[in-house]
Amino acid sequence: DYSSAYVILHTDNPLLEGHGHSFTIGHGTEIICVAIKAHTHLLIGRTLEEFISNPGAFWRHLTTLSAIVNALWDLYAKREGKPLWRLISDLTPEQFLKCIDFRYISDAITPDEALKMLKELESTKSERIKQIEEQGYPAYTSSAGWLGYSDEKIQRLCREAINEGFTHLKIKVGRDLQDDIRRLKIIRQKVGYDRHIMIDANQVWDIDQAIEWMKYLVEFHPYWIEEPTSPDDILGHARISQALQLYNIGVATGEHGMNRVLFKQMLQANALQFCQIDSCRLGGVNEVLAVLLLAAKFRVPVCPHAGGVGLCELVQHLSMIDFVVVSGTWENRVIEFADHLHEHFEDPCIIKNGRYVAPSRPGYSTQMKKNSRQQYSFPNGPVWKTNS
Repeated sequence: DYSSAYVILHTDNPLLEGHGHSFTIGHGTEIICVAIKAHTHLLIGRTLEEFISNPGAFWRHLTTLSAIVNALWDLYAKREGKPLWRLISDLTPEQFLKCIDFRYISDAITPDEALKMLKELESTKSERIKQIEEQGYPAYTSSAGWLGYSDEKIQRLCREAINEGFTHLKIKVGRDLQDDIRRLKIIRQKVGYDRHIMIDANQVWDIDQAIEWMKYLVEFHPYWIEEPTSPDDILGHARISQALQLYNIGVATGEHGMNRVLFKQMLQANALQFCQIDSCRLGGVNEVLAVLLLAAKFRVPVCPHAGGVGLCELVQHLSMIDFVVVSGTWENRVIEFADHLHEHFEDPCIIKNGRYVAPSRPGYSTQMKKNSRQQYSFPNGPVWKTNS
């Protein structure tokens, strides 16, 4: 479940490489690899300057393959000697807009509207950069909430989360209603009502089932219900959102949203109250920037999906870009944190007092350690040969 398609862009400078990956929960990774190989002819012989001069046009040329696009941005940021969040924060509003393909979304936000939004925040960017560098960005943990944990383990993990400074915790629901109620009682008893609990159904319910199930969980004051139904069902999410509005429960979705058009329609339909971008499902950094603008236009907070392989490392940059450049706020915004697999990355994310510490190393934090790449490379890595 934790395989990932991995790309390295080599340049004529042996010390300068771009690293990127695309994570699909392990399913279809071979297909992603084939797609990456099919795109190599579009990159070999090109210059980084071609990408930098017009990132939006270059992105359209690549048909949005996130692993390659993320590697390009990693390469660009390394060349400039900046972490990605700072590289994009330092762009002018006009340069920022050149990163985005407005085709298919200009009915929801025009380039002129986006430019006005960006310019309104331009004069105070330096203040928010300082805030990020000094305070980091709010995070939430899902460590205590997996299905199948014993009561004792849930209680212990809740205590640890509180001690680590987390004010938001997420748990899985949807398999058994009585079990959900029991676990939520345990967690509320441990964390109290001054911390937020989010719940995640991982797409298991039909529309009416989601609404009815959630009525039994209202007493626990969930901050949001995540992926209550099919991730492609815009109108279904809208119905659920409308029904739960009475109980002040938001709907969060988007981790399986594969393009900006889906997000546009979700926002237009008032189908989500929390926008959960995924750094690898969308078409890399460029398409994420488009969704950040859409969410800001509709005043919906962006709370990225993370976990997986390296997603925490990537999305920290994206939320910081949103705060500094696009929305100008972190109110009602948190980044997911899952404490696993970070040891495989050269620049792993750091959590301090329940917040992501701003990355300072040049690049997009995408680069895996050489030893990890060698050990786990499929199908010839030693790990696979041992397991087979």
